[in-house]
Amino acid sequence: MSSRADVPLRTALAMFAFAGNSLLCRAALQPRELDAASFTLIRIVAGAIFLAWLLRRRAGDTPTRVGDAISALALWSYAAAFSFAYLGLTAATGALILFGSVQLTMTGVGLARGERISARQTLGFVLAAAGLVYLLLPGVAAPGWASATLMVLAGVAWGVYSLRGRGSRDALANTAGNFARAVLPAALLSLVAALFFGSLTFDMSSPGAWHAVAAAVASGALASGAGYAVWYSVLPRISATQAAAVQLCVPVLAALGGVLFLGESLGWRLVIAAVVVLGGVALVSLSPQRAPST
Repeated sequence: MSSRADVPLRTALAMFAFAGNSLLCRAALQPRELDAASFTLIRIVAGAIFLAWLLRRRAGDTPTRVGDAISALALWSYAAAFSFAYLGLTAATGALILFGSVQLTMTGVGLARGERISARQTLGFVLAAAGLVYLLLPGVAAPGWASATLMVLAGVAWGVYSLRGRGSRDALANTAGNFARAVLPAALLSLVAALFFGSLTFDMSSPGAWHAVAAAVASGALASGAGYAVWYSVLPRISATQAAAVQLCVPVLAALGGVLFLGESLGWRLVIAAVVVLGGVALVSLSPQRAPST
């Protein structure tokens, strides 16, 4: 269990990992040399193997995976819907839909459970949402209903996965167990895609295809496996509303990563949006947590 002192650091690491997932997914799928089902399978298998290795190093010869079927299903649903949605959405549109859905899911459940939001936290939410709209909305293309629906489902699934992680007593073991359980549905998805839709794409002679596989492995092992384990260690220490709000900084981090690693341009709009979003997140996350109403 993480201490109060290292919660901000662990939270920051998790957010950078989430942003890394967006960048790695874009890098792998944009050239269309690897299909979404295969990317999802490779990502989950790589995460499961890496986490099992970490767990074995910690536990010796008798590692114990925990997790549960519902969390694993939520994890797989998020990963699969995320990959397929990005085939038909721009990065800005996908981020806006995904994290808007995550925030609504987690905040709605938190309020339903009696969590109370202060005026300061409400202001933080408004600022963070305004910053996201300012950054993303003017440049988005009208999304197709299928891709938009998939990204909404991905956001809801991630919100459910995060909420279930708030009860985790062993972040590494639970995350490892969830990834291990998610391998089967990911494999079944690839099988269905191959047999009924013929949509698998991978050319062993193409360097681009292997680069996409490497991105999927990095996404699964590091940005997903390790990143989610860190996130699970943080969730029991923060409220659902704080967990929802802090994830609003991920699209900004992903946009900044695009500037640094994908050659995208940096303008004043991005700088201003980053300041507004991160300022709003700070207001929500650093405000004293209020007791649930009874």
